[in-house]
Amino acid sequence: MNYIEIIKEYKDDVLEEDLLNDFINYAALKLNLKNVMFNVIIVDDDLIHKINKKYRNIDRSTDVITFALEDNKMIETPGVRLLGDIYISYDKVKSQAKEYDHSTKREICFLAVHGLLHLLGYDHMTKEDEEKMFGLQKELLEGYGIKKES
Repeated sequence: MNYIEIIKEYKDDVLEEDLLNDFINYAALKLNLKNVMFNVIIVDDDLIHKINKKYRNIDRSTDVITFALEDNKMIETPGVRLLGDIYISYDKVKSQAKEYDHSTKREICFLAVHGLLHLLGYDHMTKEDEEKMFGLQKELLEGYGIKKES
């Protein structure tokens, strides 16, 4: 059993909440994740800007930030992999969906799976790692029925 919580810290209604929960559970299943725990936290640009500045020393907003907890030996969760937290700026979801000419549904699912893969140790610092991570993202999105134009 997986324990995935969507936490909305965003001032407006996030219409994709149920879809996001369903998609994240689908992705966890496809990635063979069992007994994992993580949060997806929907925030605004102002809050993600503050988080980015405080924890990454980058003074601007961003679309997604992850905090991996699995490697923290001070946190013990017997029988459960505590992966961490995924923060997504819903303001960025809306602006990037418009910029890339696709739906907010596709953008929020893309950012959520991107964050989940980061929690699992994937990265895109090298061309090879980027191809692997982005290929897996595309496979999960398309497998769920979310195409680039969605």
